[in-house]
Amino acid sequence: MEITFDVAVLLFFIAMLAGTIDAIAGGGGLITIPALLAVGLPPGAAIATNKVGGIAAAAAATLHFLRMRQIDLKRSRWMMLGAFLGSLVGGIALTGIDSSVLRQIIPILLIGFALYFLLSPKVGAQDRSERISMGLYAATLSPLIGLYDGFFGPGTGTFLAISLVTLLGMNLVKATAHAKLLNLCSNSAALVFFSLHGSVVWSFGLPILAGQWVGGTIGARLAVTRGHQLIRILMVTMAVVVSVKMILEQ
Repeated sequence: MEITFDVAVLLFFIAMLAGTIDAIAGGGGLITIPALLAVGLPPGAAIATNKVGGIAAAAAATLHFLRMRQIDLKRSRWMMLGAFLGSLVGGIALTGIDSSVLRQIIPILLIGFALYFLLSPKVGAQDRSERISMGLYAATLSPLIGLYDGFFGPGTGTFLAISLVTLLGMNLVKATAHAKLLNLCSNSAALVFFSLHGSVVWSFGLPILAGQWVGGTIGARLAVTRGHQLIRILMVTMAVVVSVKMILEQ
């Protein structure tokens, strides 16, 4: 498909906003996917092309979090592998499994998480002791959430951040940083799968990539400087927005 200059500029600024929000709380696809649909991409191509921007936002945010020493790459390597492999399996499963059950369950889980954070204001304010080891997380939750991202997607960043807070005892800033790292891995696997199947429209993906890279950097800076209160507000908001959108679509 051809893309005009005006559409490319519009997609860039929409993607920048989406990348900023996504780096802090996830859910950037709620902004970019409708935009891609509005400019003429069919649903399958819009979802696949959106992964290009998702990688850019996650990569930019991850780089900033690394500079701010919020990510431990050495300890995270097995979680990264789990997220990548899980997402790859999820993408393969997408071709032959009905996702209607997930559409019914995920809104309930997200609203439950939002209520948990609203009613527990001290959760994520500082590091706490681990409830499970990072190795166990890498072998279970990391590939499962990665599989969900490759198969379905909405709310992945929220699931990652909340699980890192509640199970590994990370504060919200550190959990958000590691969530972006794992999201980068799961998005990369999904993009590999979609690219091999020819679903990505690169002419539309490149302005999305550029915009989300800028937005991801801005969002990561805000997350570090404004701390867990900003992340909490946006995370709860995006969890509710994703849930409402999915319920209305049903």
